[in-house]
Amino acid sequence: MKTDSTTSAISRGYTQHGYVAEGWNTTRHHSRDSELMKRKLLQLLIAVTATTTFQTAVAQEASMGQMMSMDQTMAQSLGGADDQVLPESDLPPLPDIPSGFADFDTTYDYADNATVETHTLETVLALAAGNNPTIQQARLHVSAETSKALQAGLYPNPVLMYVGEKIGSDGSAGEFQGFEVSQRFVTAGKLQLSRLKYRQRAHVAEHLAIAQTYRVTNAVEVQFIEALAASMRLELQREIEKTAEDGAVTTREQYNQGQANLTAVRRANVMLQKQRLERMATENEYRDALRRLSAIVGVPLSIGPTEGELRPSNALESFDTILARLITESPEVLAARAKLRVDQTTVRREQVEWIPDVTVQGGPGYNFSNGDDVYNAGVQIELPIYDRNQGTIRQACQDLRRQQFEIQRMELHLKERLASAYRTYATALQHATEYDRVVIPELRAAYRQLLVSYKDNRIAWPDVLEGQRDYFQARMQQIDQFKHVRQQETMINGFLLDGGLMAAEGPVPPGHIDAVPKPR
Repeated sequence: MKTDSTTSAISRGYTQHGYVAEGWNTTRHHSRDSELMKRKLLQLLIAVTATTTFQTAVAQEASMGQMMSMDQTMAQSLGGADDQVLPESDLPPLPDIPSGFADFDTTYDYADNATVETHTLETVLALAAGNNPTIQQARLHVSAETSKALQAGLYPNPVLMYVGEKIGSDGSAGEFQGFEVSQRFVTAGKLQLSRLKYRQRAHVAEHLAIAQTYRVTNAVEVQFIEALAASMRLELQREIEKTAEDGAVTTREQYNQGQANLTAVRRANVMLQKQRLERMATENEYRDALRRLSAIVGVPLSIGPTEGELRPSNALESFDTILARLITESPEVLAARAKLRVDQTTVRREQVEWIPDVTVQGGPGYNFSNGDDVYNAGVQIELPIYDRNQGTIRQACQDLRRQQFEIQRMELHLKERLASAYRTYATALQHATEYDRVVIPELRAAYRQLLVSYKDNRIAWPDVLEGQRDYFQARMQQIDQFKHVRQQETMINGFLLDGGLMAAEGPVPPGHIDAVPKPR
């Protein structure tokens, strides 16, 4: 028996477990006391390590008639906890489902989607068309401008007056009593120009209403794609969770067979619980997407499944082709050009504002002094000596010039926005295509090969888990790439208009002539 090495091993084992006997020394200088030290250590070891595993091992050894040496017994008993094979009842249990805050009111049974309302893009678009308040606002802007056009072209009302002179003089009825009617005659076609201007502004409002419809439609479709992608990620998260559960069970079986240690069991439990939390986070993202979609639509939507296609059908045209179409057909640009025509009419209208109108008045009466029937008549005209509407004409011309620059600015802004959207679209489409063509198939094949190698005992289980993680991560990334492709495709086809709950724009930009007592 090697006394020195045995004593040193005993000392190391106790140091690992926190038991260091005061005054012990395991060097060769104390070899003469080794027998006494071994007896003391054996007594202390029996008290400390009286576990079920140790007792079972001793009983088995006694029944077989084979007694292990004292140094071997102590080394096994004082080894790390991960090297001990615990009974199944002593293994850490599989973790429970996370029990924190849960959105119980809005969950549903994913296994029985037939009993829950399924949301499609067509249904939510139809709901938004009739319930989104900004679409109604935009339509009311058109009605308001049409009403202004009606009002601006109405002729002034005549004025009826009673006239009495010197009533009560010397107790008489006065010298004269009668009625007069006055009428203002509008000159220079002012009313026609005013009505034309507001009709043109109604056309501006119509283009803006179309733009608002695109804003709502784009917002609904983008948010629906967000919900659809979240539902696909959720399905994948459930698949990963099931794999994590199988992995935790497999690790426990490997532990019972001596192929894994206790640390691996605990890590498998942690991985399972983390994956459950990932799945719950994705469920929260899905609910959030549906609630945001419900806000844009304008009516409550149940937390149910979504149905649609996330993959794009066809690639977009070239950047220059799309830009030319946007500049030609964008409702924003069309509204800006219609506003330019309004400003041109406004200049014409203000240029004739200074031309005086003619007011004519007259009517019958009775002259009590002479006892005769008499008539009064008069004509009134303003002399434009000082005020010839010079300032307003200059302001209208400046508004016209500013609107010309606004059209140029809007076209350049469209180009800038399209450049950003097209870059995001192209990058996402390239990634999604290559993931579909190369990355996903290669990772799938690699994962299957790892499974085969593991069954043939050529690799360890952690290598399989790493390959599985890479495969699922790539599938998750592909879903996000397809989501970006579809969202940018929606925005580009929808003239880059967003803001489904942004208040509908009016036809008059800030700073332009608008507020007068009577529209003109």
